[in-house]
Amino acid sequence: MRAAAILTLAIAACGPGGTPRTVSMRMTGSPPNASVTVDDQFVGTLELVATRGVALPPGTHHVTVEAAGFIPWDKVVEAREGDAPLKLEVRLVPVPD
Repeated sequence: MRAAAILTLAIAACGPGGTPRTVSMRMTGSPPNASVTVDDQFVGTLELVATRGVALPPGTHHVTVEAAGFIPWDKVVEAREGDAPLKLEVRLVPVPD
């Protein structure tokens, strides 16, 4: 009986359908072929993220954009359930000669 009560509470805590809410992140900038990682996971090129976006679970996330010949770009973002989509502008700076 106790196990059934715990299971019921766990299912209720997941909310409808058990699907966590996410916050959309969109990026624009250059170069379009730059690699975008979120929390050390490759999510696509800057061009792809600009077109499709990335769904972030609530919490703090580390976003990095890198391309050969450019200084990497890093930012920590906070995704809060119910927030409007995060919009980031990225312009990588070429490495000086």
